[in-house]
Amino acid sequence: MSGQGKFIVPPAVIGILGGGQLGRMMAVSAREMGYRIAVMEPKEDSPCGMIADHEVVASYDDQLGAKKLADVCDVLTYEFENITAETAAYLEKTMYLPQGSELLQISQDRLKEKEMISSYDIPVAPYQAVYTFAQLKEAAEEIGLPAVLKTTRGGYDGKGQYMLKEQDDIHKSWQLLKEAAPLVLEKKMDFDLEVSVIMTRSTNGEMSVFPIGENVHRNGVLHQTIVPARISQEAEEKAEVLARRLAESIELVGTLAVEMFVLGNDIYVNEIAPRPHNSGHYTINACETSQFEQHIRAICGWPLGSTKLLKPTVMVNLLGQHVEPYLAQHSSLPPAHVHLYGKEEAKQGRKMGHVTFLTDDIEELLKTIDASPIWKQTELTGGQSL
Repeated sequence: MSGQGKFIVPPAVIGILGGGQLGRMMAVSAREMGYRIAVMEPKEDSPCGMIADHEVVASYDDQLGAKKLADVCDVLTYEFENITAETAAYLEKTMYLPQGSELLQISQDRLKEKEMISSYDIPVAPYQAVYTFAQLKEAAEEIGLPAVLKTTRGGYDGKGQYMLKEQDDIHKSWQLLKEAAPLVLEKKMDFDLEVSVIMTRSTNGEMSVFPIGENVHRNGVLHQTIVPARISQEAEEKAEVLARRLAESIELVGTLAVEMFVLGNDIYVNEIAPRPHNSGHYTINACETSQFEQHIRAICGWPLGSTKLLKPTVMVNLLGQHVEPYLAQHSSLPPAHVHLYGKEEAKQGRKMGHVTFLTDDIEELLKTIDASPIWKQTELTGGQSL
């Protein structure tokens, strides 16, 4: 997976597979450094497409579209892991994709991901692969309830998951998810909190780690990231050691988010994302170098920037139902850095933006945010989630 160590000099063109908000924020950082941007996305005028120099409108499995993108790019990256692996493999052969396609393919499959992480002696929650209803019953008996049945592919923000709390849920969950088999049954961990470690490794092997963030979810969707995470020094050191071990083992290039469960001083890896991540958005305003600039530096062969935290911070997501209330009531909150993604329609539960608060008093800020009516409307439609 290691890159070739090329130095990509501005105003070279950086191609981005995927036109969402992560691509947009990558593009903003790249533009500040003098690069031009090309993006491939199924819909025209996507958040990234709005600020790109070249916009290829094509589905992620369209190799003709991929060729059009390759024809105008000097280096290629991706903004989320559900890009078709076949397209990424094709592009890896035809142009410079320093991240490679192997990690992309592994991270698209929860079972392969867990098997890979475990192979490097990194703790994960107890799990079993499930191909049949009989296997699900056996796995539930061995792992115990509560447990979470998950699809191996396509799940994010709490989708593709079913919580098993009692015996009746075994049959219900199978009826709901059986068409997506194979599945993964995972023990529901009684963890203290979840954290994210965002790290970057360049094509030259240099590595950096951002301050660890504490994640708060609502209805399976990230609500807040609190930095620094409120964990012990021992847990913090363990989390960083495990994340570095993983990054070195897979010869990471680019940015990797590692989500972890914390139980006392014990750490378990939950899942990974081989790209900048929602829980790293705080870095734009609160660190000397953002996760997006660091990613561009890594794939283009620049030395990595400092990840020093400038001030304690809380990042809060703005979902569709939060945008209008926030714009109407923001003056009742402390001043914040506002990031709206340029999405056309503010749907319920859809990530439309985020706000980042810098503070000298995390606990007081959290009380103020939690007391605000802006984030009271958090109910999402859909099935069960973590």
